[in-house]
Amino acid sequence: MKEAVLRKLAESGLAFDAVADLCEMSARQDSSLQRLAEGGAVKIAACFPRAVKWLFHAARADLPLDAAEVLNMRALSAEEVTAALFNPEVKPNLPEGKVTASDAPKAAAA
Repeated sequence: MKEAVLRKLAESGLAFDAVADLCEMSARQDSSLQRLAEGGAVKIAACFPRAVKWLFHAARADLPLDAAEVLNMRALSAEEVTAALFNPEVKPNLPEGKVTASDAPKAAAA
């Protein structure tokens, strides 16, 4: 699955970032995550949206509520993921892909 999505991205000629281990990047608070979070609209093909949102939060790089979409490669086919990545009009058939206020990480209470 991951290989098929990566191959389609490479063949598309579009610019994209591929990372080997998002969990490790989060643990290291990699500045690339902050750059992605602050760079405007972003689509991320990874795993469960809530997990991805929390990985970014742990790296102090919260994803924007109105401009981030996480595509779950564990629940969608490679064709569905690439269709959603390439076409802004195509939305995956899973509503949990959007970053929403209800499931976005919250700051810990003092």
